[in-house]
Amino acid sequence: MVLGRTIHLYGASRLEFLSDIAWVRHEACHVMQYQQYGMIGFLTRYLYQSARWGYYHNPLEVAARKAEADPGILEGIEII
Repeated sequence: MVLGRTIHLYGASRLEFLSDIAWVRHEACHVMQYQQYGMIGFLTRYLYQSARWGYYHNPLEVAARKAEADPGILEGIEII
C-alpha cells in the first residue's frame, strides 16, 4: 500500500518486494499518482473509482498494472 511517497508492505519482506520488479513498478506508479493528484486527490479518486468500477477496473489500478511492464517507470526513483 502506498501513502504519499512511502510504500508500506504487509505480509512480505523488503527483500521479497524488491526482488519482484513488476511489483516495484506497480507501486512506483502509485507513488507517481500521489505526486500528480496529491494525497486527498489520490485517495478521493481511488475510493470513488473503486466504488464505481471495482478494484480491478479502477483506472488507477489499470495504470499501475500497465506500469509493471514499463522499465522507464523507475527512472529518477530512489529506493532506500
